[in-house]
Amino acid sequence: MGSLPGLARPGPRRRLVGVTRIISGTAGGVRLDVPKTGTRPTSDRVREALFSSLESTGMLDGTVVVDLYAGSGALGLEAISRGARTCDLVERGPKAAQVARRNADQVARAAGVRADVHAEAVQTFLRRATRIYDMAFVDPPYDHADDVLTADLALLGPLLAADALVVVERAKRSGSPNWQAAGLRAVRDRAFGDTALWWGEPDV
Repeated sequence: MGSLPGLARPGPRRRLVGVTRIISGTAGGVRLDVPKTGTRPTSDRVREALFSSLESTGMLDGTVVVDLYAGSGALGLEAISRGARTCDLVERGPKAAQVARRNADQVARAAGVRADVHAEAVQTFLRRATRIYDMAFVDPPYDHADDVLTADLALLGPLLAADALVVVERAKRSGSPNWQAAGLRAVRDRAFGDTALWWGEPDV
C-alpha cells in the first residue's frame, strides 16, 4: 500500500473526559463517547499523528479495516471518516461494545458508512472472519501478554491482503511485537511518551 513518510508532528495534547472527537474527514468533529471503565483510549495526540501519516499516503481510500480491542471504536471510525470503505470493530466488553455501536451510528450519519460492531473476543472473531483486510489496528490492554498478542497476530495474518498494514499500539516498555512468529515483518515504530506505535506487514 506504499511506504509511510515521517509521522506528522502532533499538535498540543488535548484532554477530554468521557468524550473525544473524530479529528478529520467526512465525520470530522463528531463527538464519540468513551467507555467509563475497562478500556484505554488512544490519545488524540497519537491518533492525529497516526492518521495524518496514513492519509498522506492514500492508504485509507476505499480500504477494508479491522479494529481489534476497539473500545470506543475511535481508530476504526476515524478510518471510516477518512475514506475507508468498511470497518469491523471488535470489542469483547458488553458496555464498551454498546458505546462503539452508538459511536458507529453517529459516524454513519455523517459519513454515510457504518462500521460493524462485534461483541466478542478478538481470537473468536478472527477464527471465523472471512473478510480480507487492507488495514488492521490492534490496541490491546497494556497488560496484554506477549504470547497472546503473538497469537492474535498469527490469526490475523491469513486475513490480510498482500499489501496490508498492521498498526499495534502498546506500552513502549513492552517492546516490539513478535512479528516473525506471527508470519509478519516489522516496518517501523514511533514512541509518544509511554505509548508506542509499531507497524508491520505480511512477510511475502
